[in-house]
Amino acid sequence: MTYRKTFRLKLKDSTLVLGPRTLVMGVLNVTPDSFSDGGNFFDPQQAVEHALAMERDGADLIDIGAESTRPGSQPTSSAAELLRLLPVLRALRPKLKVPISIDTRKAEVAEAVLAEGAQLINDVSGLRHDPRIAEVAAKHKAALILMHMRGEPGTMQKGPFARDVWKDVVSGLRASAAAARKAGVPRSQIIIDPGIGFGKTHAQNYELLQKLPRLAKLGFPLLVGTSRKGFLGATLARDGKPAPPEARIWGTAATVTASILNGAHIVRVHDVAEMAQVARVADRIVHLNSPA
Repeated sequence: MTYRKTFRLKLKDSTLVLGPRTLVMGVLNVTPDSFSDGGNFFDPQQAVEHALAMERDGADLIDIGAESTRPGSQPTSSAAELLRLLPVLRALRPKLKVPISIDTRKAEVAEAVLAEGAQLINDVSGLRHDPRIAEVAAKHKAALILMHMRGEPGTMQKGPFARDVWKDVVSGLRASAAAARKAGVPRSQIIIDPGIGFGKTHAQNYELLQKLPRLAKLGFPLLVGTSRKGFLGATLARDGKPAPPEARIWGTAATVTASILNGAHIVRVHDVAEMAQVARVADRIVHLNSPA
């Protein structure tokens, strides 16, 4: 079990304190083709209602994505992303009390959404797709989440996979953080994510969860996203068929608990009400002497 270092991220409207308790990031996909809930919240009004429901259920942040990066997915243009994102962001900004993160790999999209009030950028490519995102984040003084992804979404699960996944993730995240720093993003504004499910084998995903405490030694807050992912479907398979995404909630709960016990500051999830309970109980194990 790992005791988390406390970090403070300065956002436009608030300071996000990471460490004393696990923060729950709710996933809002405004896409027609995301692996878990593609199409469910493609309609802007449904998306807004779902985000507000996640906040009521205990989400500390909402992460909105308008481009699917599931295995085998194809790129989405900046124009299409913004067409999906901006109506939802503009409707949510006056209503949500929690910060909004935008999941994008494009500097043009990051620029537009930060100007509209988003406070974090979640780049699943770790600046490899469009390094200018770091400059945009620095300009707007936004927090920047850097995730490790091996390859590209369209082919990442076809290999070749790293022979040593741990070294691959650490070297990749170090390079991403260095690029962000060089572009002017303060070290205190960077969050790292090992990229569970992004260019890793099923076994490598479990290895990364087991070795999370080592990742903390890089000196950045940790975000982990395991929610409903394919490696859980494979583990929970029945009659040779992977468990569908909606049947992976309890498997997700196990990995969320493992992530927290191994040092995660933020967990990114689809099922906020359930995982908020999981986080609250796991935090009691981490902080045995804290008030009930």
